[in-house]
Amino acid sequence: MNQEVIAKRYASALFQIALEQQLLDKIEEDIRAVRQALAENGEFLSLLSNPKLSLDKKKALVREAFAGVSAPVQHTLLLLLERHRFGLVPELAEQFIALANDARGIAEAVAYSARPLTDEELQALSDVFAKKVGKETLRIENIVDPELIGGVKLRIGNRIYDGSVSGQLERIQRQLIS
Repeated sequence: MNQEVIAKRYASALFQIALEQQLLDKIEEDIRAVRQALAENGEFLSLLSNPKLSLDKKKALVREAFAGVSAPVQHTLLLLLERHRFGLVPELAEQFIALANDARGIAEAVAYSARPLTDEELQALSDVFAKKVGKETLRIENIVDPELIGGVKLRIGNRIYDGSVSGQLERIQRQLIS
């Protein structure tokens, strides 16, 4: 079984617990924090995969490092550690966030623009494009890319909506060549 399928099973179980205990927001916040902490501290993952360190010491490290997270998240982390699958945590986080977003009617999006977008502009993008992808709203991360010259390029899942000046120039160039 591949890693994505396994991570999805753990994420689904954690999602069900979150719904039952009405802790969806808290658990999502915690899982995002855990994902970020692991991304910023790659040494921690390698320490936990060290065979010279006993399981009890590894558990103590995880409990100490993630003492502030909710009990379901901490139990999930310890379970993954026991089953030698702690490396699945980043993928589990992605899968959990996707499940939580689906339940709320939210889609994650990235808006590339030549300058930082205002809150009103981000809200306008969300209002227009959420309907196109069948969601209630978009959670948009804005990334400044001066190479776009102007306009906006929006990525929602595997879809890209390119309204940038550089994208328009590329399309014109392709038309002239063909």
